[in-house]
Order: sequence, then C-alpha cells, then structure tokens
Amino acid sequence: MNVKSVEKLEKSQVAVTVEVTAEEFEAAVQKAYLKMRNKISVPGFRPGKAPRKMIEKLYGEGVFYSDAVDAALPEAYTQAIGSSGLDVVGYPEVEIVDDQIGKDGFTFKATVAVYPEVELGQYKGVSAVKEEVKVTADDVKERLNQMAEREARLVSVDRKVKKGDTAVIDFEGFDNGVAFEGGKGENHELEIGSGSFVPGFEDQIIGMKAGEEKDIDITFPENYTKDLAGKQVVFHVKVNEVKEKQTPVLDDEFAKDVSEFETLKELKDDTKAKITAEREQSAKIAFENALLEKVAGDIKADIPEVMIEEQCRRFLDEFKQRLQAQGIPYDQYCKMTGMDEAKFMEDGREPAVRQVKMDLAIAAIIKAENLDVTDEEIEEKYKSMAEQYGMELDMLKKYLDAPTVRNQLLNEKAIAVVVDSAKAEKPAKAEKTEGEEEKKPAKKTAKKAAEGEEEKKPAAKKTTKKAAEGEEEKKPARKTAKKAAEKAE
Repeated sequence: MNVKSVEKLEKSQVAVTVEVTAEEFEAAVQKAYLKMRNKISVPGFRPGKAPRKMIEKLYGEGVFYSDAVDAALPEAYTQAIGSSGLDVVGYPEVEIVDDQIGKDGFTFKATVAVYPEVELGQYKGVSAVKEEVKVTADDVKERLNQMAEREARLVSVDRKVKKGDTAVIDFEGFDNGVAFEGGKGENHELEIGSGSFVPGFEDQIIGMKAGEEKDIDITFPENYTKDLAGKQVVFHVKVNEVKEKQTPVLDDEFAKDVSEFETLKELKDDTKAKITAEREQSAKIAFENALLEKVAGDIKADIPEVMIEEQCRRFLDEFKQRLQAQGIPYDQYCKMTGMDEAKFMEDGREPAVRQVKMDLAIAAIIKAENLDVTDEEIEEKYKSMAEQYGMELDMLKKYLDAPTVRNQLLNEKAIAVVVDSAKAEKPAKAEKTEGEEEKKPAKKTAKKAAEGEEEKKPAAKKTTKKAAEGEEEKKPARKTAKKAAEKAE
C-alpha cells in the first residue's frame, strides 16, 4: 500500500489517493478464489476442486477482481489513514481511479471528513447568569401534596360523576350505526379531566351515576387516525361505578407513613433541604451550559457536515430509547404525531450544531491546558460511580471501559477551567406590571425569617409547644378528609 497524495478540501475534508500494489492485490485475489471456489461449477471437477487458473480461463481473468477489491480496499484504507496521521470522522466516499484494476493492482481515492482545526476564543473569565435558589413554604407544600397524591386511593361512591373522579365505564363507538374497530371497551377506568379520551367525551360523562347509560355525540379531530379523522360518531356509554380520589391528611401520621420521620415538621424540613439541593444542582448545570455555549459560540472551526449529521442521529437514538422506556413504539409515535425521521433530523440540526461546537470547544481546552488524567483518578471515579449507582465495582468496569471514564474526567476538568474562572451574573429583576401593588412584608419571627416563611396569624391561642412548631391549633369542628387536606400546612 502506497499513499500517493493527501489533498485538503473545504469543510474539513481530505482526499487520500492510495495505491494497492500488485503483490497485495494478488493476495486478495487468492483469498477471493478460496472463498468462492465452492460456488463455481467447472466441468470435470468436483465443487471446490477446480484450480484457480482453470476458473479464470473459463470465466475470464477478472472473475475474482470484484471480490478481491472488496477485500483489499478496507485494509488499505485503514493503513493509509493510520500512516497519514489523519483523525477521520465518519465513513469515506471511495472511487477507483481511472477504473484500472488488474494484475498490477489498482488505485483508489477516498474522500473523508477529518476532525476540524479549532481556534479557541475567550474561555476564561466568561460571564453568565446564575439563578438564585429560593425555596418557599408553598414549594414545600406543593411537594408534600404530590407525595400525598401518590398515596391517594380510589374509593367507590354513590353519587354523580364530577371532574377528578374515576368512572368505570363500558363503551362502544358507532359510525352511522356501525361499530368501528378499536371503539369498544369494558370496565375501563377513566379519570375525568385527564384528557386521555377524544375531546368532549369525558365532559359528557360528568353528571352520570352508576348504572346509567346514554349515547354521546363525538366529532373526531382532523389529525386523528385516517379512518376516523373529522368524523361524527356516537358512543354508547354505561357507567358501572364511580370512584373518588381520597388523599391522606398532611399530619404527623402521614409523615410516619411516607418517611423515616416522626413529625410533619421534620418531613417539611427535610423536603425543603432536598428541594434546595435539587435547585442548586439545576442552577449549577444551567450556569455551566450557559458558559460553555458562550465559549462554543466564540470558536472558529470548519465543521464537517457529517459531524452534525452524526449528532442529529445520536439525538434521535436517545429519543427512541426514551420512548421505549415509556412503552411507546417509535413507529406508533410517528403515526400519532405525523412526524418522520427526516423531520426529526431537520428539527435536531440546530441543537446538534450547538452540541458539536461545545464538544469541539471542550476538546480544544483540554489540548490548550495540557489536561491529563491519572490511573488513580480513573479508579476513584469508578468507585464513586459504583457507589452512586449501587453497583459492584467489577460489574461496573465490565459495562464502562477505562477510556470512556478517562474521557469523562478530562471533560470535567475542561469544564472546571471555564467555571472556576467565570463570573456569575445576577438575574435581571422582573419589571413590575402596571398597576401592580407593592406587597408589604408581614412581620416575621427570627426563626421564620431564617426559614423564609411568613408568620401566620393564629386563629386561636396556641400552646407554647405548638407555637414553636409553627402549627395552628385545630378547631374542634369536624372536617372531611378533603377539607383537612386543604387546611394542612
């Protein structure tokens, strides 16, 4: 194999012209003969026993040339790229020069993209907005309500269906009096207001009682399945049961049931700490991304199209995996949304360009800063990841090779170079809307001011203990579970 020339082209592409010598080509022809001889029939010879020269005489000297080129070319290309020191990206486009293939070998030209040269702009002392993390009492209450929702149970009730209930229904759809495919169900649990059925269907269930039947007129949306799009149909519906969602009261007993804590106050404090940590992490990641996008936007590089296409493909593959994890077939999703692969690739192009630029910037910083990773650092990273994912160290190493971990550590070090020297800007204050009245802050106790909670005026006297815990004394009047939940802190 001889590399005859390496020509630089635009868009970080090169054209490599490579000669496969007569000796190399002869070896490839012999391999092709040994592979194909059992499939070639020659009179007077058993299958696989005919000499090569006899087959070439019978079928022509070039009978094995095509297979020989297929065998010799990839190996010659790989050697040529290696010896030229090129960092290629993607697959090459190959053409035989002058179509000359014979005993003297052949010459081919491979046009392939290479990793672009990157000129860094400013990457130290970059500034970006960093969100200030605040967690209010309402944030904590919302999270606790979500926890209560997960603990909710459905209880059968003897009343009319209302929004938020779950109706257990039998239904069947008719198009001009004829039942259509996929329009029938029995004992289906439908949450009223979930929007899981055709628009207008759930609203017409409201007011029905268990045992009641009626016909519902529905017009399917224009973007529905082809057979039913835009059609007016009738659903015959029978309500078998009405179920009401009952959520637990937010009190000490609830805290004991859903956590390791004994009191609601302890659970609130822990929830506030967790929300704070989550938001701090999100703010940190957003700050890093904003910095890196600025750094990436300041680089100069002739990015080959194939790098952008490959990143688009990775985005699409990740999206397919997320759909699969949710139990949604990709083909079904495309059918429902009217999307296709070409549209996904088109929509993904802009974010793909940003990601490629970011990756190029990080790689350039690693090079500029002469960053490196030791074996000890790789081992420590393995240990921390094993602990994080709850895996055995040896098992993790089987799934994650050392070069991948090394690359991750290098990226982290490059990002740290940017972040450690960066300047965090405060978010711009939102302008007050016209007519908005300035709210005067209520007085706070020292403790509640530290927690960021407004002191609530007591509706009745509190015991010293209850006042310290910030709980309102409950009036002796009876409450339903729902009202108690609304009153809970």
